[in-house]
Amino acid sequence: MFDYIFAFFHLFLLLGLLGYALYSLFQGNTLRFVLIIVCLAGYYFLALHKNLKKEIARKRKIKSKK
Repeated sequence: MFDYIFAFFHLFLLLGLLGYALYSLFQGNTLRFVLIIVCLAGYYFLALHKNLKKEIARKRKIKSKK
């Protein structure tokens, strides 16, 4: 149960940061927008990309066994 709470907390946190970046863009602060987007992209590639690819491969393996 804790894993789901942890995952959803981080999902909402990332969505909030993305929303704040878009808000900054609409306010005319493009430097803040670009900085937030670059940091989110870096976080994705450093922390999430490898595990996401493993999970997709695991799901495909399970699906192909059926």
